[in-house]
Amino acid sequence: MPSAALAGATAPPRTAAEVAPPEHRPYAGLVSDTPDVHLNLNVRGMANSATVSINERSNALLAQGRDIVKLGLGQSPFPVPAPVVRALQANAHQKDYLPVRGLPALRKAVADYHRRGDGIDREGDDVIIGPGSKELMFLLQLVFYGDLVIPTPSWVSYAPQARIIGRQVRLLPTRAEDDWRLLPEGLEALCREDPGRPRIVILNYPSNPTGGTYTVDELQELAAVARKHRVVLLSDEIYGELHHTGQHVSIARFYPEGTIVSSGLSKWCGAGGWRLGTFMFPRQMHWLLAAMASVASETFTSTCAPVQYAAVEAFVGNPELDEYLVRSRRVLRAIGRYVAQRLRAAGIACQDPAGGFYLFPSFHAHRDRLRARGIDTSPEMVARLLDETGVAVLPGTDFGRPPGELTCRLAYVDFDGDMALSHATAGANLNEAALRRLSPRIVNALDRIGEWARMEPARLTAVSG
Repeated sequence: MPSAALAGATAPPRTAAEVAPPEHRPYAGLVSDTPDVHLNLNVRGMANSATVSINERSNALLAQGRDIVKLGLGQSPFPVPAPVVRALQANAHQKDYLPVRGLPALRKAVADYHRRGDGIDREGDDVIIGPGSKELMFLLQLVFYGDLVIPTPSWVSYAPQARIIGRQVRLLPTRAEDDWRLLPEGLEALCREDPGRPRIVILNYPSNPTGGTYTVDELQELAAVARKHRVVLLSDEIYGELHHTGQHVSIARFYPEGTIVSSGLSKWCGAGGWRLGTFMFPRQMHWLLAAMASVASETFTSTCAPVQYAAVEAFVGNPELDEYLVRSRRVLRAIGRYVAQRLRAAGIACQDPAGGFYLFPSFHAHRDRLRARGIDTSPEMVARLLDETGVAVLPGTDFGRPPGELTCRLAYVDFDGDMALSHATAGANLNEAALRRLSPRIVNALDRIGEWARMEPARLTAVSG
């Protein structure tokens, strides 16, 4: 009988670990009791990227039926330009692995693009293509042994990437009265602490999260400090084409031998989900490029082939793309200035943006009113704003600012990009009435934010109840 056979079967011998008491079993309970005990300590306890998290949180609330205005994730509202979409369709059949450093025609197109637009003399051999500039930034920090210097407020992923790898992060706070710009004397003071220490300094402009940029004089002064101390500059110019008046200037013009220029398709071409980034190196730093390519060959191997072929069309450019950019800038300039003006009218400090689609407002003037409602920090502030108004933004702490500063990042992108482009023709009047038609959700969000910021505790209790 089966039961007798089983009863008489000889069981396999047990190991010493299996017969030992639980306290002597070194791996007992790892899965059920302490699942993170063997995680790399650099990532243990690390949460998802703040921008990814706010997008997922917003989508979850929308799925529950909440009326949410998504001003958290910085995703371009504009469609991918039609010529680039057609190029992707025409190359959907491309299936082969491409060179690790990228499709040669694309690398040449990227170098030519920066030569035309930025006056930087580079060749295709100076370029590497990756699955998003975010991945290339990670590889750069992995292969370069030195500190990462980040002016704050800064994009949310610079510092976490460095900590994953185990690099030292030096945050350089900037001030609202300086429009959140890094000043040359601030960089000089840090470099003097340990002259000759290897450093990568990140300069991101137009800025995520502030929307600010630099003048030519300021860039020249920063370049002089960088050259003096032989620091590596990573100039993150992913929003360069979205300078609101089309006058972006790359710092690589003034420090060509030490500047890596980062760009891609996600912002100016509206193709974040395509995941294509570019790094352009000076010839003196090909040792870094070669090291990154070696690591890339052992990790992502190569970037998506159809997207690379399509990206050639984007970087070569044509009149249709030029018109697309002109209209995009007109829309973003008009909406950005309108949003900043409305925030200031509500007593919320905010500079006009110079590029991109971000603002970095401060609720400092409402501190006493917010404190009376139990709000003392920027994370508490944005959590309550989302819960009580349905407006999703990110706290200043996610960008390296102190919790008590009561700052946040607002991405003014919750509008119909197709419709906005069609209305932004030459001579079109993008006045307040037009902006209310083109971006009703943003206008509604501003109404909610202003009312919420000015709301007294007693009134809030009555409304909430």
